[in-house]
Amino acid sequence: MPKMRIWRNRQPFQNAVVVTAPVCGVLMITLEVRPPSVEVAMPGPVRLGWELGLVVAGLVGLAGLLWPGRCSTALGIELASMLMLGTLAGMYAVSLAAFSGRMAVAAASFVTAVAIGSWWRSAEIVRDLRVLARPRQSCPGDIFGRLP
Repeated sequence: MPKMRIWRNRQPFQNAVVVTAPVCGVLMITLEVRPPSVEVAMPGPVRLGWELGLVVAGLVGLAGLLWPGRCSTALGIELASMLMLGTLAGMYAVSLAAFSGRMAVAAASFVTAVAIGSWWRSAEIVRDLRVLARPRQSCPGDIFGRLP
């Protein structure tokens, strides 16, 4: 059976999105500037939840990436962040497509790629958590040969 490696903090694109998300959310909340597609497609409470979600998902993701304790805890925190970011990016892609139609093909494609990448990473984390949850297998006695 091949060895499984569990990678933490080795996902540069994920790290960039996790760092950027809270910055974007805070700037949209404080400056009260939003993309027109979000203004039109999302009602006020949903829009505020989306903006706060960006802040929370980014901060949770940073906490997961910088977690000093157990690997499984860090991966669980990171999983929550990736699921949130995927959902939020999906919401934005839908609002782009609904507002701009074919004019938003490029932007919606890139934002959809962020959502898919977040969900892909979530699946990797679930796989890694399952590996960590498996009981350790002991070596059979005959693998080393017989003692004289």
